[in-house]
Amino acid sequence: MAMNFSTFIMTLAQAIQSENGPNLAYLLRPTSPHGKDLVKEFRNPTVPLTSRYGGCIESPWDDIAIRYVMVTTHTARKRPGEAFNEQSQLVSQFFRYFINNTGWTLPALFSMLRDLRDIAFDADNYAKYNNQKSECMESAAGVVVKAFSNCMTDRTSPPSESRKWGVYYVVGLVLKCYFRVKRISLSKNILRALNANPDIPPLSEYPRSHQVTYRYYLGMLSFLNEDYTKSEQELTLAFYHCYIPAHSNQERILTYLLPLRVLRGNLPTRDLMDRFPVLDELFTPFIAAIRAGDISAYDAALDKWERRLLELNLWLTLERARELCIRGLFRRVWVATDHSTRIPISMFHCSLRLKGIDVSMEEAECYVANMIYQGYMRGYISHEKQMVVLASANAFPRVVDRSAPLS
Repeated sequence: MAMNFSTFIMTLAQAIQSENGPNLAYLLRPTSPHGKDLVKEFRNPTVPLTSRYGGCIESPWDDIAIRYVMVTTHTARKRPGEAFNEQSQLVSQFFRYFINNTGWTLPALFSMLRDLRDIAFDADNYAKYNNQKSECMESAAGVVVKAFSNCMTDRTSPPSESRKWGVYYVVGLVLKCYFRVKRISLSKNILRALNANPDIPPLSEYPRSHQVTYRYYLGMLSFLNEDYTKSEQELTLAFYHCYIPAHSNQERILTYLLPLRVLRGNLPTRDLMDRFPVLDELFTPFIAAIRAGDISAYDAALDKWERRLLELNLWLTLERARELCIRGLFRRVWVATDHSTRIPISMFHCSLRLKGIDVSMEEAECYVANMIYQGYMRGYISHEKQMVVLASANAFPRVVDRSAPLS
């Protein structure tokens, strides 16, 4: 059944009076079915034209309703820039009501901010396609930061109804915006403000979806700062708390968790890779090369996927994992000599050349020295005798047992 503006106002008032957050969120979504009905009713609305409805419902909801009509109209007319401006105004008006109410309004806040981000994304893409400049996503991040402050400053609501239950969702949305516009350094400010407030409930008490998003971006920030230990911890928690049906989210987490696990020497199983064909195509050449100790194949995979790895900020991490290939090759030499504790450097030199690495004897010695220095091998080099003397026990320690396995 079609909904006209008068019916929309009445339904909106009922949702507010009954404090029905999910219904309020539905009513203010630009993509809801009644949005199309309002577009037909107001074929070319303007704020002055629809101002006759001002006062038909308590302030600021009269202005919010009018802004909603403007947003749906601009969206339907493929004018994302204008739609973003109206949605920004709508959210700002909603803040006036939000700060004086409890957490029942959170579903509506989440929906509005999500729509604001999506419209900003469309507006920036539209401007880019038409060779225009647009910073809607960055502006959206600023609006979301205000929402974060409005959630954090709730001092009067009962604990179970506090606006603070929206903190981690809003933080996740802010971080998404910052990552989208490549202003990742700004993330430190909001995380600092979050950590400085001891009054918010523990993260474990928030919905799992909020936890997963927050931990994912925390892991990503640590990854980009090369704090791989913390990154692996956060991404692991994000992966194991992620809903199983959320396949794309699991894939996004594994894109960065798998290389970190590889650095520890924990190679993924075939069953896991079969579940994620995109990751299988990207990572299997590297994993197969590590298992075989095939340095040439590993280098070929780095060359083939260089552009994609650079886009994902993974190239340096996988280039570092190349050391595992060399370790695997040298371990095969050790096994071929029946676990001998004394192996001529020439044998390691030959193994490198057999795998297509054309190096001199001195360079081969450097390869071995580097393996010993980094803890992949236990022993020393007798330069005078051109001999590698390996430990009689645990000559090739597990990668994860190294003092700094992620370095």
